[in-house]
Amino acid sequence: MSINGYSFSEDWLNVLVAIHVISAIVGIGPAFFSHVLLRKGQTLNQLRNSLQLVKKLELFPKILGSLAVVSGLLLAWLGDYGFDQLWIYGSIALYVIIQIVVIGFMAPAGARAAAQAFASTDDSEKPANDVLSAAVSKVNAINYIATTLGIILFLFMFFKPTL
Repeated sequence: MSINGYSFSEDWLNVLVAIHVISAIVGIGPAFFSHVLLRKGQTLNQLRNSLQLVKKLELFPKILGSLAVVSGLLLAWLGDYGFDQLWIYGSIALYVIIQIVVIGFMAPAGARAAAQAFASTDDSEKPANDVLSAAVSKVNAINYIATTLGIILFLFMFFKPTL
């Protein structure tokens, strides 16, 4: 089969689809778990542990999310989709918006909340103070925006809407 002047077998495209789907699910999945980690009512010690775990979970979207983008672009270029379908442009736009929300808003708010949590001299077995709880709630609210956009992105990929 010749695609865009290159010869690729259908098997290779299926492998690329599998890489794309698995990297998207595993790469973005931990972002949905962050809501549990950033829940209200935690002690300062629990919140510190949760913030450390959130920091570790950020690696999944950075690495596998990037792989999902690269494999998706390759699928559009080498596969039957091409770049003439609206859902591809919508998916790319949503991904860029998610990155802006996460990198521009959520990451700085998360860093401030983590700095407050680790600098706090409050009793670590008591609930986090109101200022810290508000900071974590802000991070969680921004995370809800990003995950909602992520769900819409997955829906674009699944349903491939057209005009």
